[in-house]
Amino acid sequence: MEQPTFAELEYAQKKRKTRREKFLERMDALLPWAEMEARIAPYYPKAGRGRRPYPLSVMLRVHCVQLFYNLSDPGMEDMLYEVEPVRRFVGLRLSAALPDETTILHFRHLLEQHRLGEGLLAEINAHLARQGLRLRAGTVVDATIIAAPTSTKNREGQRDPEMRQVKKGNQYYFGMKLHIGADAQTGLVHSFSTTAANVHDVTQAGALLHGGEQQVWGDAGYIGVQKRLEHQGRAVAWQVALKPGQRRQLAPESAAALAEQRKASVRAKVEHPFLWVKRHFGYATVRYRGLSKNTQRLALLLGLTNVVTAARYVTA
Repeated sequence: MEQPTFAELEYAQKKRKTRREKFLERMDALLPWAEMEARIAPYYPKAGRGRRPYPLSVMLRVHCVQLFYNLSDPGMEDMLYEVEPVRRFVGLRLSAALPDETTILHFRHLLEQHRLGEGLLAEINAHLARQGLRLRAGTVVDATIIAAPTSTKNREGQRDPEMRQVKKGNQYYFGMKLHIGADAQTGLVHSFSTTAANVHDVTQAGALLHGGEQQVWGDAGYIGVQKRLEHQGRAVAWQVALKPGQRRQLAPESAAALAEQRKASVRAKVEHPFLWVKRHFGYATVRYRGLSKNTQRLALLLGLTNVVTAARYVTA
């Protein structure tokens, strides 16, 4: 039996759980770790010549903690050395070797190379479906802008060529868009896509539907969606909001005004995933150049958001 370290002894004597500990315990119970590891295992390096790889379970948990707190690779390495609850969550001890920033970087590149972020989202959604949270009859579609750095002080001397500028209201934004399709009843995200910020929301609506919808809700950015060629013959009722100027002209208690209120109450569910991704997980600004790397990170962030959202409906 290994001798406990001073950090572990001090940790055992503390008198209350912190919010970080409670959150890590919650995510430990909610996430389908075995299924997620099975999705990555075929691509994970096996022990052989050279340095023995860390267990897959350890590196997956390290990667998830990195996403929970939006940490850089060096920042994640520092947290492993500094925070005992995080070491316990990932299954490491301070007295043993801890992954360095290069090891953490290589694991992230492995996920990006094989597009495993999308695969992990699929595994999480399948796990929730087995618990009874299946897709219902309606989908809410929406998009949000994720900012990108505008500085040209880099090796290429230019902005990220895959990001674009767009005007929203009287404000200009530079970055990318995250488009999602969420279940109208639970708010769980079942489909998503990413584009440059200047791509119109209506062009991505087809990629956000699972095909079994009877109704689709969207804001005024989706006006005219039913006229697009890819939706011809699609048997759904499009519940698209009026433009703000048109809505202000409605009589307050009219049937049309009440219908707009009902549409808005359903559409509100699609804002919850954006709240988690951009505020709780801190991904309001992209961390990488290009769409591909950010897409894989956003896929897993949406999966993490789904398990938190689903906790209201099922027991872990």
